[in-house]
Amino acid sequence: MSFTMLQLVNQVQNELNLQVTTTVAGNPNTDVQQILGLMNAAGYDLVREADWQALEKAHIFYTEQETTTGTTALGSFLVTDIPDTTGIDNTFQCQAYQLPQATYVEEVVDAHTVRVNQAATQDSGNQITQPNQVVFSKTQYALPDDYLTITSRTQWQKTKHWEMLGPENAQQWQWLLSGYISTGPRVRWRILGNKFQIWPGANSVQELGFEYRSQAWVFNQDGTPANFFTNDNQITIFDDRLLVTYTKLKYWQIKGFDTGALQQEYNRYLSIAKANDKGGATLSFAPQASQVLIGWANIPDSGYGT
Repeated sequence: MSFTMLQLVNQVQNELNLQVTTTVAGNPNTDVQQILGLMNAAGYDLVREADWQALEKAHIFYTEQETTTGTTALGSFLVTDIPDTTGIDNTFQCQAYQLPQATYVEEVVDAHTVRVNQAATQDSGNQITQPNQVVFSKTQYALPDDYLTITSRTQWQKTKHWEMLGPENAQQWQWLLSGYISTGPRVRWRILGNKFQIWPGANSVQELGFEYRSQAWVFNQDGTPANFFTNDNQITIFDDRLLVTYTKLKYWQIKGFDTGALQQEYNRYLSIAKANDKGGATLSFAPQASQVLIGWANIPDSGYGT
């Protein structure tokens, strides 16, 4: 069972021969608040120290789209006569025969009108095939609340069992949005503006997902995550001893004392915590990809199974 925040602070106080307190949160003692601040700082640092398994999470979400009708006019940035604009915002792409490639919603003007970022190339009435069809596809999705960093090669279009391609850089992204060959069966992605952005927008509901590293290294009594200690009964995902030794080191550093022994103690527990956190891969001196299809490596020398 992990120590509570109060127990961790008390352990630091005991080991440094400081006065032990019965409460930490809301305690007016400046020394107690300094230890709490340094313990939170230690937690922030440790989150970025390694890919801790307790902070690795999976995020799954579903694409949003709506096929509806609307009216465009040559040279106008407005799409009018939409039956209902509820749920549409500036995270949506707007697709129609009369609109240029990579047209996005700028704002929702009212319940039946949106403003887009590119002017229509013709009137709706001049389009023979589906003259009033408009597809709104959400292309920008919020990252998880506790998101810190994304894990490479974990982005999948789960509905079609295809890995998404990315992250695309600025030049590749503009090539996709602006080039002649800009769409295909694979979803492309990048993180921009603190949003997980995809291209092209989906015309049907698709299940997408990726893994990421969380910054929520604290848990409340009810099991909900938090990014720092704020009350006495919270616990941490980190090894208790590791957090105590790091807080002691930070306390000694800020007081200007000799930290040699405390630095060695912290380094030792950090190495132990990293080694015990999760299993390591078995490395081969002669790695070779497995043969999943029939070939010379997996057919019998004779008889061929008969």
